[in-house]
Amino acid sequence: MIKVFYVLAGLYDGILGIAFLLSPAAIYAMYAVEPPNHMAYVQFPALLLIIFAAMFFRIARDPVKNRDLILYGCALKVSYCSMVFWYQATSTIPAMWVPWAWADLVFLVLFIYTWRALGREAQAV
Repeated sequence: MIKVFYVLAGLYDGILGIAFLLSPAAIYAMYAVEPPNHMAYVQFPALLLIIFAAMFFRIARDPVKNRDLILYGCALKVSYCSMVFWYQATSTIPAMWVPWAWADLVFLVLFIYTWRALGREAQAV
């Protein structure tokens, strides 16, 4: 089950990364949000999402062996959620970013859960 979860995490971040890498203007237009003045501001984070997707696929291959990588995934999710929720609470942020923050919060909780479960599993061996 943990392997399947990390494949899903990889697909989620990978698909988002590819979409924002290849069609950022279309995504911004779909949400009626003004894009940044240069698409590199969107495409660089998109490439980072693709890199994290590759990491999640690596975790899926051998979750116990690659348990330490889960903490990097936690850091990614904390970073994104904290930015979106902070700006939502203190000023404004385009609504397009909020659903992904909630999804990332769910991923974060499950990353922490699986990290702990894999630690117990490794100790039992």
